[in-house]
Amino acid sequence: MPSSVMALGQGRSSGPRMASSACCCCPAAVQRRLPILAWLPSYSLQWLKMDFIAGLSVGLTAIPQALAYAEVAGLPPQYGLYSAFMGCFVYFFLGTSRDVTLGPTAIMSLLVSFYTFHEPAYAVLLAFLSGCIQLAMGVLHLGFLLDFISCPVINGFTSAATVTIGFGQIKNLLGLQNIPRQFFLQVYHTFLRIAETRVGDAILGLVCMLLLLVLKLMRDHVPPVHPEMPLGVRLSHGLVWSATTARNALVVSFAALVAYSFEVTGYQPFILTGETADGLPPVRTPPFSVTTANGTISFTEMVQDMGAGLAVVSLVGLLESIAVAKAFASQNNYRIDANQELLAIGLTNVLGSFVSSYPVTGSFGRTAVNAQSGVCTPAGGLVTGVLVLLSLDYLTSLFYYIPKSALAAVIIMAVAPLFDTKIFRTLWRVKRLDLLPLCVTFLLCFWEVQYGILAGALVSLLMLLHSAARPETKVSEGPVLVLQPASGLSFPAMEALREEILSRALEGAWAGAKSPRHAAWSWSAPMSAASTTPWCWGLASSSRTSRSRASSWPSWACRSLFSVSCCPLT
Repeated sequence: MPSSVMALGQGRSSGPRMASSACCCCPAAVQRRLPILAWLPSYSLQWLKMDFIAGLSVGLTAIPQALAYAEVAGLPPQYGLYSAFMGCFVYFFLGTSRDVTLGPTAIMSLLVSFYTFHEPAYAVLLAFLSGCIQLAMGVLHLGFLLDFISCPVINGFTSAATVTIGFGQIKNLLGLQNIPRQFFLQVYHTFLRIAETRVGDAILGLVCMLLLLVLKLMRDHVPPVHPEMPLGVRLSHGLVWSATTARNALVVSFAALVAYSFEVTGYQPFILTGETADGLPPVRTPPFSVTTANGTISFTEMVQDMGAGLAVVSLVGLLESIAVAKAFASQNNYRIDANQELLAIGLTNVLGSFVSSYPVTGSFGRTAVNAQSGVCTPAGGLVTGVLVLLSLDYLTSLFYYIPKSALAAVIIMAVAPLFDTKIFRTLWRVKRLDLLPLCVTFLLCFWEVQYGILAGALVSLLMLLHSAARPETKVSEGPVLVLQPASGLSFPAMEALREEILSRALEGAWAGAKSPRHAAWSWSAPMSAASTTPWCWGLASSSRTSRSRASSWPSWACRSLFSVSCCPLT
């Protein structure tokens, strides 16, 4: 890949922070804040071709997914499309990954449904406020806080969200109506009313799922094309690749065509999406108050109603986007700037709220399509954004005939890969204790998402504190008893280390009074910033007690062992 494309995400300064702040207006600093300047001067016609193909492929995936994710968020279908284009344009200027695409996702839509009460005004305000929080974190370089949410917690939340989203679409797949949205009530009422299944919706939904699965398997097993292949083989390869990549659009179009055929005959066996507001969204400020039949809900009351959702949506959005960016950066051998990604996602949500968008983040599925399509720069997002705008302006009347069971099939097949079964086996084999925060998060997320994430993070933090307070020690036997901690020395570990030294030295003292061992503490961890002098922890024994050890060994041991001291080695 050319150097300018490889430069995406490599603008992070390796020098001191003060130096970078002193020259905040120098070209290097401007390029860090506007990564487009790193690759735009070298943009070529070949890159344009590849970006156009990738953007078109992602757009054909994004449009049906946006309609489906609006259903998950409990909002009218047009809000999914309103949320699908702003990230494409913002990331074009600010993104440090050539692969990432920003837009509505299944997990973010689930969170929006939890905290916005299926009210568009709350969803738009949530996008604005969460974007402000993400922008502030990017400006203050607080991206490191995300490192405290461990991998088991993320996997537990993702797996629980996958189950919740997937099961939430069973009602649409079977044509059931008036099913509550709370997970446990949803499970109960779905099984209670399973006899009310609409045959038409169930058959169409299952057929769509089967088609999506077959097309996905074909996409995964298409052999790579080589220049020496005959022209006919290369053309057929390109046709299969295009069809399998745009499988969501093809399946939804097929289902809409079937529904329209029945509509012409005067009989409709499917539940349809219905009317979708046509035209582009109006540009206006986010709603800071809502007028209802019972009065006006003020901004303060709206914030109180959303509660912990402001923090949960902001953090989960950042986690999801940065995790996607890091995964593809590692896979394709380039680097990203995490703080710049915070700015990009934050500005996307803030500006998106002015066009009625709900909170968005990086999409793993669409990013994978982007990468597999051979995208070269973030310019591919421009094609995707324009395609979404064109669909809003010209195709909304056709969305009326899309069956909800087809959209449910798209959602189920999109979230199914997010349930990671391998993580359970991996943790059981590597570190079984990490299964605790994973299971706590997984189970509590079915009750309340914020409680699940908070409880899992607290369990992980307690495990981290326990390892700091009770570090594993390596003991070297010999004339001198050496205890070496496996990690750095911190103040919560002082008492445990003191007891370890005492017990080890006492064992040596009672083992043989004629050949006593001295105890020493070796610390090989990095030194603290406050001191350049290493510290040695050991036993202080005076010459007087040493001379008398033969006659009174146990008493000498007790006296000297309780004079544990710390002194700098000069």
